Amino acid sequence: MHRSRVSTLLIDAPAGDAPRAAAFWAGALGGEATPVPGEEQFTSLPHAVPGLVTAVQAVDDAPRYHLDFETDDLDAETDRLVALGAVEVGRWLDCRTLRVPGGHLVCVIPVHSDPEEFAAHARVWP
Repeated sequence: MHRSRVSTLLIDAPAGDAPRAAAFWAGALGGEATPVPGEEQFTSLPHAVPGLVTAVQAVDDAPRYHLDFETDDLDAETDRLVALGAVEVGRWLDCRTLRVPGGHLVCVIPVHSDPEEFAAHARVWP
């Protein structure tokens, strides 16, 4: 048995466009763009989407959106999503990147939210 939830909305922008994208999304969503110390590829958009961590991520790829599933068991959550039709396409640190049916990317990451928030909102899977 493990738990997981969608925790994060990432707006992936080509690295050269990421600062302008962050400024746009901060203005469009009524917030502020805040660099993430120690993780220069991320610009946080605090409180932009209630209930989700929201950020612009500078990538060396095409622009897209992707969701992160946070979980207390990376292997079990990855296996669950693969059984639903996802294909693992990469790993970075503790992050597992999956391509899901329809072509979108999702990441499976360790729990990073407040433990009480995770416990309150995560689903329990057999």
